[in-house]
Amino acid sequence: MPESAAAEGNEQAETPFRPHTSHWGVFSARMVDGQLEVKPHAGDPDPNEIIQNFPAALRHRARIVQPMVRKSWLENGPGPDERRGRDEFVPVSWETALDLLGHELARVRDGSGPGAIFGGSYGWSSAGRFHHAQSQIHRFLNVACGGYVRSVTSYSSGSSQVLIPHIIGDHEGLTKRNVSWEQIAEHSEIVLAFGGMALKNSMVAGGSVSKHVERGAMQRAAERGCNFVLVSPLRSDLPDEANAEWLSCVPGSDTALMMGIVHTLVVEGRHDRAFLERYTSGWPIFERYLLGETDGQPKDAEWAAALTGVSAEEIVVLARRLAGKRALIVVSHSLQRAEHGEQPVWMGMVLAAALGQIGLPGGGYGYALGAIAYYGRRYNAVPIPTLSQGRNGVSDFIPVARIADMQLHPGETYRFNGESRTYPEIKLVYWAGGNPFHHHQDLNRLRKAFTRLDTLVVHELAWTATARHADVVLPCTMTLEREDIGANSNDPLLVPMHPIAPPYGEARDDYAIFADLAERLGARETFTEGRSVRQWLEHLYEQTRAGLAEKGLAAPNFNEFWKGEGYVLPQQPDDGGYLRAFRNDPAANPLPTPSGKLQIYSETIASFEEADCPGHPTWLGPVYVPDKSTPFVLISNQPRTRLHSQLDFGGHSVASKLKGREVATMHHDDAAERGISEGDIIRLSNERGACLAGVTLSDGIRHGVIQLATGAWYDPADPNEEKPLCVHGNPNVLTRDIGTSALAQGCTGQLTTVQVERFDDNLPEIRAFDPPA
Repeated sequence: MPESAAAEGNEQAETPFRPHTSHWGVFSARMVDGQLEVKPHAGDPDPNEIIQNFPAALRHRARIVQPMVRKSWLENGPGPDERRGRDEFVPVSWETALDLLGHELARVRDGSGPGAIFGGSYGWSSAGRFHHAQSQIHRFLNVACGGYVRSVTSYSSGSSQVLIPHIIGDHEGLTKRNVSWEQIAEHSEIVLAFGGMALKNSMVAGGSVSKHVERGAMQRAAERGCNFVLVSPLRSDLPDEANAEWLSCVPGSDTALMMGIVHTLVVEGRHDRAFLERYTSGWPIFERYLLGETDGQPKDAEWAAALTGVSAEEIVVLARRLAGKRALIVVSHSLQRAEHGEQPVWMGMVLAAALGQIGLPGGGYGYALGAIAYYGRRYNAVPIPTLSQGRNGVSDFIPVARIADMQLHPGETYRFNGESRTYPEIKLVYWAGGNPFHHHQDLNRLRKAFTRLDTLVVHELAWTATARHADVVLPCTMTLEREDIGANSNDPLLVPMHPIAPPYGEARDDYAIFADLAERLGARETFTEGRSVRQWLEHLYEQTRAGLAEKGLAAPNFNEFWKGEGYVLPQQPDDGGYLRAFRNDPAANPLPTPSGKLQIYSETIASFEEADCPGHPTWLGPVYVPDKSTPFVLISNQPRTRLHSQLDFGGHSVASKLKGREVATMHHDDAAERGISEGDIIRLSNERGACLAGVTLSDGIRHGVIQLATGAWYDPADPNEEKPLCVHGNPNVLTRDIGTSALAQGCTGQLTTVQVERFDDNLPEIRAFDPPA
């Protein structure tokens, strides 16, 4: 062996891989000659390639080098400003940045009260349980400012999180401890998946995931003889291993299809009357609506066919196939991320109830199964490390998808979950963890909303669009640059997260930033409790160690855990959760609903008198009706090469782009009619805005539909324009910023209508990953 090769081999042998984890999978990493190398966890049967975003992202030019302050804010002080998002930044020292920010926080806290501070965070920032940005910022604002206005629900499941407690009970128990992948592999005979169970979604989980089991479970079920039926405009919403039948439906028509199935079951006497009588409340009221006795329109297969594009014959045959089988009804998160999103979630439960399968192993209602990796798995039997956020002295909140409304309409009233609420007047938004310019809809409206603030503060590791709109930008570390503990309540592997590389530039941990800020506000000791990062990790680990000891199990001390590759925690049995217990004995185990049963009709919801969410599942036609000016339905779903918009500049994400732009999918015939070919650049537009995208052609997408994943960083060609063209392919310049209904006010970003045309002009330069001036 040549001497140089031997030396290189020795160097690599001396640089061991060390364990780490992410929301998309456990992995290990090392630095060799200044380059990051990563490899997936050896025990993962289906590792996620998103870990390959890390090497190029670690030292990318998009990283923020030092604290920055927006020029006009620095010169003129806080206040509403149209120049947010288009101004220059001035580099400052940490001392200057923290002094300025400490003074501004004190000004708002003492002058307007903590109710004028909005604590923005979305929880996806770090897999580590200590450096979890949402916990850190909330703890800081509670301790140092007396609290903050918070957000409730999520962009992913804002509609179902409000609805399900009214009609079934526990949202978390329904999604996390109900029908498992183990049960599907062993028991399910037919799985009817509305919106599918795409592996790109279940590849990620908040905190950590050591084994991606979904593909294998569907393959084993299919090999055993289980039939998978996919209802979706996209054939890719179930993996090839499921060997699924594909029913291509009109986007947003799933509720009508479910009603057509249930109508067929009822008129043919195939529904489970005994189950409906014993376990549900309100069936007779809904049945009258279903049969057309209340409005003159039977919701039969012919009616459903006209709305869904699925033939009446197919609907009738499907209903007959479901009856008497161990049938599982799955409704994806995507269905409720649209106008009237409550209806398919509610109707999916009714369909499962009519089949009498709820509570049986591998049967019933698997709401959101496959939407994320910790759904359909066992709970850990001991607690995972969790940082206390303290007590929030402010009771006010908003639904998370109403962030722009809050800033644009302070003092105005809105409806939410049966209440009339008032938007608070927010002076300062502090954002650490999350990127609203990814999650939110109608980005041009969001840009306007952020001009109304006195101050916007952002902790960020890279120059996202949110950071570019901030007044004070504080660079924070990536997980690979700090130590932490990775864990998930539904994954057994507790992971010691070792630092792999030093911090980039002057980046600091969120904890260090908040500790120094807390000192300026007289609350350092309360915030830190006198602990260093390592001492906090030891303290948080003790929660888990004590839980193990209480069960008489091996409980290694922190040093033993830290030196290892991870510790496997015990898990609870796969017992079907509260729905299994309810089925087995409804008197002893009633549901946490007004009747103690499944609420097919909800008197509570009916009493709210919301026209867009009546007291039982109802067909409410879509708002986004294609027309001559916007003839395509746009599906804006989750990406497969990154988590939301995280590390969009990473190698795996960038490699998926076309000429540097996000790629949209069209049907071959739709493209041919418009002179569009594979690999062209297209322009998508509507009254809210426009963006460019590359295009790929497929027969696995419904005619009249175009799909463009979210997560491409917003990149306006000219930020001084009111509705600039996004040259990178962010579909949220096109989506509507309205609530699902007055009940839930959830996100409606999944569907909208657009025009599509080939873009023949000179291609604008992409600057999304370049630092601002």
